[in-house]
Amino acid sequence: MANTVPHHQVSTTNEIPGCRIVRSFGIVRGITVRSRSVVGNLGAALQTIVGGNISIYTELCEKAREEAFELMLRHAAAMGANGVVAMRYDANEVAQGVTEVLAYGTAVQVEAST
Repeated sequence: MANTVPHHQVSTTNEIPGCRIVRSFGIVRGITVRSRSVVGNLGAALQTIVGGNISIYTELCEKAREEAFELMLRHAAAMGANGVVAMRYDANEVAQGVTEVLAYGTAVQVEAST
């Protein structure tokens, strides 16, 4: 068994195209908590003066989402799943400058449709 669910076996809908769900394992999640360093905050402050995309924060958010997503996939695989449906993200600030990112969904076993 793989230690992670393949990315193409994850869907934000309640099904995976071309597959049928044969078993549900329940909710799976991946969580990460991130903050930007003092140097990163200074760089972001300078970018806000100029305006536009604040790439330092964009990178931070993207890395946090990616990490939470991968943790969720490993959680699903550990349960015996080979897919995740109804996948979602959630984010909350847990302290000033510290953000929690949660990826969650329903772990499932799928087979190719015939």
